[in-house]
Amino acid sequence: MTLKIDIHTHILPHDWPNLKDKYGYGGFIQLEHHGPGCARMLRDGEVFREVQANCWDPDVRLHECDRYHVNVQVLSTVPVMFSYWAKAEHAHDLSRLLNDHIASVVALHPQRFIGLGTLPLQAPALAIRELERCVRELKLPGVQIGSHVNSMNLDDATLFPVFEAAQELGAAVFVHPWDMLGKERMRKYWTPWLVAMPAETALAVCSMIFGGVFERLPKLRVCFAHGGGAFPATAGRIEHGFQVRPDLCAVDNKVNPMSYLGRFYVDSLVHHPGMLQYMIDLMGANSIALGSDYPFPLGEQIPGKLIESMPLDTQTREKLLHGTALEWLKLDRACFL
Repeated sequence: MTLKIDIHTHILPHDWPNLKDKYGYGGFIQLEHHGPGCARMLRDGEVFREVQANCWDPDVRLHECDRYHVNVQVLSTVPVMFSYWAKAEHAHDLSRLLNDHIASVVALHPQRFIGLGTLPLQAPALAIRELERCVRELKLPGVQIGSHVNSMNLDDATLFPVFEAAQELGAAVFVHPWDMLGKERMRKYWTPWLVAMPAETALAVCSMIFGGVFERLPKLRVCFAHGGGAFPATAGRIEHGFQVRPDLCAVDNKVNPMSYLGRFYVDSLVHHPGMLQYMIDLMGANSIALGSDYPFPLGEQIPGKLIESMPLDTQTREKLLHGTALEWLKLDRACFL
């Protein structure tokens, strides 16, 4: 059977301290267990999301992985836990808690789970310190970050040292959209998740391309969630804009944005075979890795079903199901057999 690695899954601890009491102000997420295998994520008493045991219980996750023939999950926190808005020392403390938890789950099942840490990116020096701890002490192969940090896009000069440290450490970076743009106009129809989230991810891709991050750090390994959002579908428009208005687009990097196709990774979570085939043709299968957004409803309910439903040759299918993931994470396939 082909090895299947799901690079996009989220996990929380079963519980954690009351952060409002601990830090002295609100805005943080708490988990309220209200029934067997049922909990609410609360922010200042308001329900953010209902979750089930598969969000915190490794045994439940493994049972569901076995059910859907997923060999390995890459674990990362739920993006709302980033807390970039919080005081830096508190976000750092929370990052340590979340990273220690993920490392402990991986340690229990090292052939089934891989961990990505989280960083207090509002304080780049603390973020680099925690990145070093994640890689050197916790033995995590990378980190998950948000698509922006408060008012800063990912091309902001203050964030560059974090990317520079990730390249030096050989750490993979997974960019996940959060705190989506335009939400004040998206109060109905779940449009922050359906419309703003793809735009948020495309903005992150463009920021790193136009800002010259990939040009200056050619060995940096970055993967963008949700198939790169709207970026693949608008790549032609982005290139055209670069060509006709270089005075606006090429101000920080004069390299054609299409030159970076194949220089970064995306997951396969696009929900449509035509779109995934287009992305394979555009970027190459060695830039795309299985990602399901487990355990949330907007994800792929049977991880890998879209890939396995398509008439792909064996080499392409294996790249999508595990080969690209291993390349991005710089891990050996033999560790998971």
